[in-house]
Amino acid sequence: MHKHFEHTATELLVNSVGKSRIIQISIQTETPRAYVKTPMFAIFVSVMKRLLVISYWIVSTLLVAICLSSLGYRFIEALFIGTMFLPGALAAKYFFPKVNFKNKWSGIKDTIFVVLGIMLGEILLFLVAHFCVLTFRENLPGSVVDWPDLPHILENPVFIAIFLTTLATGCHFFESWLDRKLPDLPGTISFTSDRKQVTLPIDDILYVESNDDATAIVASGGRRFKNYTPISRWEAILDPHFIRIHRSFLVNRAAITHVDVDLLYIGDIQLPISRKYKNSVPTN
Repeated sequence: MHKHFEHTATELLVNSVGKSRIIQISIQTETPRAYVKTPMFAIFVSVMKRLLVISYWIVSTLLVAICLSSLGYRFIEALFIGTMFLPGALAAKYFFPKVNFKNKWSGIKDTIFVVLGIMLGEILLFLVAHFCVLTFRENLPGSVVDWPDLPHILENPVFIAIFLTTLATGCHFFESWLDRKLPDLPGTISFTSDRKQVTLPIDDILYVESNDDATAIVASGGRRFKNYTPISRWEAILDPHFIRIHRSFLVNRAAITHVDVDLLYIGDIQLPISRKYKNSVPTN
């Protein structure tokens, strides 16, 4: 197992006045690290996309508030209650793509659990928000509050589902449009190989292979580099451009040319797909 360690050598030197002193010299072994360098333009594009997505949710909340204003709420109150749709919409956007229907009944069961969880959570949020609005009204000088019930439409699962689906689906299509118009630039990656600093465009890397205590970075043109950064660390660095297909292999998504039942091809290169990572491998 490759480990970082430090040797300390002690050398006796004599200075100009004849006095001796001890100097410790630290000699460090190679400590391989890998890190990504992203061009400034790519950083700008990434920030712009995030800001545009945030803008989408702000505009969506304002539109929801306009709709809720017709239920007897002031606009600021409707805006507050409208923000209660955001947790459900974000939860739907996050959890539904993770539901796997390769096992039909398991997929249906997971879908039911996600829907029930989101619906119950949303209704609870609306009740709490409605209570906060009425409490705020009651504390206003000269106000008389008759404590009306929560509007029935905010307790209606169909109404909630329509709003949440619209928000989550709209965000999905908006992000897809942004990805087409402003594609991410993967940049370059720097790492140490045989005591030399290597810098490669991420697109040039075909796959990363783990061999016991070392890893091999296989790039286009038959280039192969040895490194000691664990494959788990490579997976974290290269995500989302690479996917894990085996405990020993991390593959560039863009380099995949064909996927068989338990084999993945990068041109003429054939790599095994383990059962553990099979669901993360894209199909043809």
